Amino acid sequence: MTGALSGIRVLDTATLFAGPLAATLLGDFGAEVIKIEHPNGDPVRSHGAHRDGVGLWWKMLGRGKKAITLYLGSPEGQEIFKKLVADADVVVENFRPGTLERWGLGYDELSKINPGLVLTRVTGFGQVGPYAKRPGFGTLAEAMSGFAAITGEPDGPPTLPPFGLADGIAALTTAYAVMTALRARERTGRGQVVDLAIIEPILTLLGPQIIAYDQLGTLQPRTGNRSTNNAPRNTYRTRDGSWVAISTSAQSIAERVMRLVGRPELIDEPWFASGAERAQHADLLDDAVGSWIADHDRDEVVKAFEEAQAAVAPIYTAADVMTDPQFAALGTIATVDDEELGPVKMQNVLFRLSETPGGITSAGAPLGAHTAEVLGGLGLGEPELAALREKGVIK
Repeated sequence: MTGALSGIRVLDTATLFAGPLAATLLGDFGAEVIKIEHPNGDPVRSHGAHRDGVGLWWKMLGRGKKAITLYLGSPEGQEIFKKLVADADVVVENFRPGTLERWGLGYDELSKINPGLVLTRVTGFGQVGPYAKRPGFGTLAEAMSGFAAITGEPDGPPTLPPFGLADGIAALTTAYAVMTALRARERTGRGQVVDLAIIEPILTLLGPQIIAYDQLGTLQPRTGNRSTNNAPRNTYRTRDGSWVAISTSAQSIAERVMRLVGRPELIDEPWFASGAERAQHADLLDDAVGSWIADHDRDEVVKAFEEAQAAVAPIYTAADVMTDPQFAALGTIATVDDEELGPVKMQNVLFRLSETPGGITSAGAPLGAHTAEVLGGLGLGEPELAALREKGVIK
């Protein structure tokens, strides 16, 4: 089947995580994504785990993309880039503000070549403001958004996530922003600039903190795995040493849990009828739930909660995800044939479309694997490519 985004061409010049992942998500649903790397390669190729010298993170992040090398800081690279822009729909970049302009590749110049171009700029702090030219990473967004301040135990330090949370949220938002800009182009015929600051999307996902501070002057405290809005809500250790998580956001679920663990009398307490008031009695409720769970193995706990129609989930590692029947039914993990590593497993596309489903066509390609193909499409033959290699413009 033809992908929903078939016919959309994306030039991915971004590095590391947020920008490139946004391009990956577009490619998963049919967009043609040309990954333009410095001849030294995107740093993600050297991040994280490797097998036989091949970066595994890159295999996921670079999936479905045509990999070319091009040094945009050179006059030759800039001219080639302009030729690529002429036939592109989207450019994704994460250079510090002003860099493209210094190279003569700002939106004013690119839009002359292609008025329908959507220039998507993904940076730590956005294109304007006193912090705009600071180097920005997801870690800084997790700190400045308020995420770290509310994460961790009450008596512990603010806690950062052990993965690229803010980058991932920014990537999802960037893909949404690109689609919004492309939809607008259908009406106006004009492209535009997308200015995505990584510090912002994660702030939105933190919920009502801003309005609560504005209206009440209150700040959300660190509560560990507990919630200020409902209880019991925590992680609990089972008899066999596993862990499960439960949530009682709905009143009916909270009541079912209490009956299941043999403490139905707590339901009659005046405070039990409110999630916020239950949260003020979290010690009592955690003791009731935790002591019952500690007397049962994980599978027994999950089965009992399911039979009681109460919300529970085992706490998984990647190994557990790979063998879980629900993930298998959804097709959450895909197997992709790779020219360097053979069959590799990775997360599948994010959602299922009944008529135009997405798919993974390939894992991340070797550095510059498609340079000759893509630049050949611009009319550059082997003598021209050889001269560019000699100058370090391509590899």
